[in-house]
Amino acid sequence: MAKGTNKGGTPAILALERAGVVHSLHPYDVDPDEPNYGRLVAAAIGHEEACVFKTLVAVADGRPVVGVVPVAGSLSLKALAAAVGAKRAEMAAVDVAERLTGYVVGGISPLGQRKRLPTVLDASASSFERIFVSAGRRGLQVGVAPADLVRLAGATMAGIGAP
Repeated sequence: MAKGTNKGGTPAILALERAGVVHSLHPYDVDPDEPNYGRLVAAAIGHEEACVFKTLVAVADGRPVVGVVPVAGSLSLKALAAAVGAKRAEMAAVDVAERLTGYVVGGISPLGQRKRLPTVLDASASSFERIFVSAGRRGLQVGVAPADLVRLAGATMAGIGAP
């Protein structure tokens, strides 16, 4: 989808459009309370789990940070801490993650957050021409080139995923 095609979109989609980034939208219908939610989302949008990423908010040495990792794995908090120059990291509470990003859990996007947080994208993303992340609401993923995601989110890439 090209610039100017989204009417009343999420902050994530609007950020992509303002930047003129080519992207694609992929709606899905998966109950966010389902176990393996991310894997079900990958199946629902018809893409392999390795290229569908989840956005997780953590706190590293008291500072909020974002880790973006494949849905098939998990976030290595130790690796995330190292990637942002911290000694340790822990997952942020749900209410904290929602307040900081402006999104609800299950729909947190690395783009268009209320406050731009330090963001680390798992290095495995570089293996794909296009990856899929939340478009800023449950039920909608956006496909985007990893380089565009890095640029728009001000992200760095590091090996932060764990199997």
